[in-house]
Amino acid sequence: MNRTDRLHAVSEELRRAGPRGRTAHRLAAWLEVSPRTIKRDVAALQQAGVPIWATAGPGGGYVLDAAATLPPVNLTPAQAVAVAVALAGATDAPFAADGRAALEKVVDVMGPGARAEAERLGGRVWVRAGRGRPGPAAVVEEALLRRRVVAIRYRDGEGTVSRRRVEPHLLARTGDRWYLIAWCRDRQAPRWFRWDRIEGADLTTETAPHRDPEVFGTPPPDAHAVR
Repeated sequence: MNRTDRLHAVSEELRRAGPRGRTAHRLAAWLEVSPRTIKRDVAALQQAGVPIWATAGPGGGYVLDAAATLPPVNLTPAQAVAVAVALAGATDAPFAADGRAALEKVVDVMGPGARAEAERLGGRVWVRAGRGRPGPAAVVEEALLRRRVVAIRYRDGEGTVSRRRVEPHLLARTGDRWYLIAWCRDRQAPRWFRWDRIEGADLTTETAPHRDPEVFGTPPPDAHAVR
């Protein structure tokens, strides 16, 4: 787990813990790091403006200010299950891991009765889907989010593996496939990379320059952005 993901995980775990908080040792054991690392992470979150307070004494730890927690969400059990079904059927989709984390936030703030009903209803809906791809997928998602050049290892339709430095532009789904549409530095041209053929990815420190969207073509009339 990289530091950015770990900082997010720490803040979300404190959010779930509420006023009970979490000790540095408990967080460290959960994330398989040292308590010293957790203390540095909490200090970094505090410097970034996250309202985390330290409580002293036996059983003391870190508490996230209630003002930073989610307000009650008026989501019906059926709506919660609908979101869960969509996520369960798209484990290979971009930002699938973030979607599951968002669903956990929603479920955490539902009332006990609604949560139990959502669990009951969800148990009556079965989905058979492939496994997600957290490795390269997470790196490419971060590159798109931060506008960074990413170095990918890609296997084409004939099985040939190449290494490319690309500028991610957008993610698109057409038919039953997801694609990364990017500017390929090696080919000096736009390219569509099938999501499931990206075997590895390394984030670089180089900012991806802005390019005219027309360079990448015009979407078909029945395509639309996610809203």
